[in-house]
This record gives sequence, structure tokens and C-alpha cells, in this order.
Amino acid sequence: MSGYARAASALGASVSGSDGARSAYTERLEQDGILTAQIGHRAENVPGGEDVVLYYSTAVGEGNVERAAARERGIPELPRAELLAELSALRRTIAVAGTHGKTTTSSMLVHAMRGAGMDPGWLIGGSIGGELPNSSWTDGEWLVVEADESDRSMLRLTAEVAVLTNVELEHHATYGSLAELREAFAELLAGARQAVIWNRPELLALRGGDGVPYDAEDVTLTAGGSRFLWRGHAVRLAVPGVHNAVDAAGALEAARLAGADEAAAAASLSSFTGAGRRFQRLGLSERGGAVYEDYAHHPTEIAATLRGARTLQHDRLVAVFQPHLFSRTALLAREFGESLALADEVFVLEVYPARERSEDFPGISGLRIAEAAADAAAGRPVYWLPSFEQMLPVLRRHLREGDVCVVMGAGDVQELAEDLVAR
Repeated sequence: MSGYARAASALGASVSGSDGARSAYTERLEQDGILTAQIGHRAENVPGGEDVVLYYSTAVGEGNVERAAARERGIPELPRAELLAELSALRRTIAVAGTHGKTTTSSMLVHAMRGAGMDPGWLIGGSIGGELPNSSWTDGEWLVVEADESDRSMLRLTAEVAVLTNVELEHHATYGSLAELREAFAELLAGARQAVIWNRPELLALRGGDGVPYDAEDVTLTAGGSRFLWRGHAVRLAVPGVHNAVDAAGALEAARLAGADEAAAAASLSSFTGAGRRFQRLGLSERGGAVYEDYAHHPTEIAATLRGARTLQHDRLVAVFQPHLFSRTALLAREFGESLALADEVFVLEVYPARERSEDFPGISGLRIAEAAADAAAGRPVYWLPSFEQMLPVLRRHLREGDVCVVMGAGDVQELAEDLVAR
């Protein structure tokens, strides 16, 4: 929503908004003069005037007090997908879709296009690195959009180029099966003039075979990075793991279709330092352990992140995980445990509920994942410390020089990671 606020402001709208808590996004909006976010939802936050539209995220239900106030006053209330549709219709749009890797691939794509002298706008779920925010509305002809499948908002996009990174069932409340999810991605791909698709038969089939396949071939992993060849050009990355090399290949193919100079785009990625909350190095703990923070909240993402972390010099690889959603925990506990067991030591927090309520999922807690990790860890230590108050002092004592600690989750676990870093 903060990204859409930036775009609307750039297009001349007067923008206001509210959120449940202050965050880096609300602070950045204030610093950049876009709006002063109201913290807490109240009817009086809805502005007066005739030309008012209330847009809301999927986290804001129909019973929200501000939505109710808008209805009482006859103000249109529309889901964020409607605003996204309007924005994407104004530019030649590249939509980056997939279960994993959307933010990183989108950020790399913007970086590559800018490195080739282009001026794309972007609407992305996280900051794209290099002190740049999560969105920018420019005068350039192209707009890069992270296409979100979680609420089907991706299907409202007007996309000239679609990028598909992968397909894996994650949002169980939205899609009843993997087949249903595949149908949604197929619909997105069918609406685009061109498609860039990870070179896997089951993914290429969603486009009917006429997509541009991509992959990272002959990847050499380095300490905290990688190198590979793409269309004869040497690509060097400063972000770790094979998954980032694959994302880079997809970004470069999309940049090529948009008209970017291949050599300049490939060379520019050597200075890409990572999107926000994607294996972001925060600093050192009190005893010298390196602390990283990552948005990984699915078993596949956790495994990729930890394998990437293994390329860093370390004595112990320590994984700290905050599960996200009770429903996801119930369905994927075993897979979470197996992925976390790739670390030398595992610390598990209680579930971050987001839009769910614990009473609707009796017997489901983060302990289920901790137990699954212990089963898969072959005797390596696994700790169950539900709250930040319990976890933080233990980690402060535990982490030492030579450790690489990766704090993962899509909830508020970033606060724990930041508190671990010595001031």
C-alpha cells in the first residue's frame, strides 16, 4: 500500500492513510513528504471531500471502522487490486510473478534496467536496495510490478511482459489445490504479449510452449555470491545462493525484452546488494556473531536462504524462525522442520498470526515446527523459545564470533533481529 501511495502522489493525488503500527514504510513515506500515516484505525481518519476513494489491503476486513465510515458516507471502497490495475494500465508493464523470488527478481530487473540507462518505474513489495524505496513513479515508459498471487490481484494487471519464477502452493486460504493455483498463473501468462519463464516443463506448459525460458547455467558459488554466464555475458553477484543466480537470469531476460543493452544490464548486477529483508546483513551481535534478516516464510524459501548462507565463512550456521500463519504451520510443519535442519542450530518462535486467530487452530503452535526440526536435525540443537522476551537474552549469550545467524519470517521478527545487533 505504501508503494501505491507513492505512485498516486506522483500522479497528483492528495494521499492519506493509516496502519495498525508504525513501520519503516510509514516512516519513509513521512520522510519523503508523501503523507503522515495515522497509527490506529479510526473513522475520523477518512478524509472529507467529494473526490475521495478508499483503497484497502487484503489485511483490512469488511468490518474495519474506516471502511464502515466510508460506506456510511457513500465513499467508494475498493481493494488494492483495483488501484494496481489502474496504475499498470498507464505504462508498459513487466509483471514478475511466482511463489518465491518475486521481490528479488523485480528488484534485480529494476537495477539492471537502470544500469542500462533506462528509467523504469516500479511497484514492489520491499525496498529494492541501494537506499531506494519500494516504489517509484518515473517518466520512463516501463513499469516493473511485483505480481501477487496471494489475493489474485495479479490477475488485474495489464502486463506486456510476464515473468514466472516458480509455482508452489502456499496460500491455502485462496487456492484449494495446486491445480487451481496453476490455472491462475496460466491466466496471467495468457494475458501478456511475452512471457519469461523458469525453464521447467511444468511451468513452460502454462504458457502453451511459447515463453522465453531462462535458467542460470554453470553457476559457480563464491563467498557470499556467485558467477555465471548469460547469453555470453559474465554475470557476477554479491548476493549468495543458486536461487539468486536463477532470479538474476530471469531479470536479465525481462530487461532484454524491454530493450536494455545486454552487456550493460549484466554488468550492473555486480553492484546489486539485495532487496530489503532478503538476506539483509544487519550487523554483529554483542559477542561478534553476524546477524542477517530474511523474509523467508515457506520451507522452499528457508532451504534456499540457508544454502546461500552456507557460502559465507562461518563456524556455526544458526537459524531463527518465526512461523507465519497457523494454517501454514499446520499444513507444512514437517517440511519446515526439514528445511530448518539444514542449519547447525535452530531456534523457533511462536506463530505470528497475521489475519488468523489461534482459537481457530487448536493445538497448533510453533512447537510443532520445533519438534519437526528436532526430528530432522540428527541430534543437532533445536530450541523452542516462544516469545521475543525469552528468545533475545538466550541468543545474545549464545551467538559468538564466527557464527552466521539468519533470522527468518514474514511477521515482526525483524524487530528481534535488530535488537540482536550490538549498538
